[in-house]
Amino acid sequence: MALTLVLKIIWILSAVGLVIVVLLHSPKGDGLGSLGGQAQLFTSTKSAELTLNRVTWVLTVFFMGLTVILSANWLPK
Repeated sequence: MALTLVLKIIWILSAVGLVIVVLLHSPKGDGLGSLGGQAQLFTSTKSAELTLNRVTWVLTVFFMGLTVILSANWLPK
């Protein structure tokens, strides 16, 4: 029960994080450049976009993997 609860919490956090990260992407390829001072955290805008892409892929893998694990009932009850 505790393992399922922990995985569900991680699943929800990854879903919320994925929504936020996807909304940070710019449809024109500007990325974080349109947010003003946020891009100054990185060395360049390309570095910010690369970081956003990597975070998006990691969160997607977590979300999809946990979706399969939780929906297939592979965890002991």
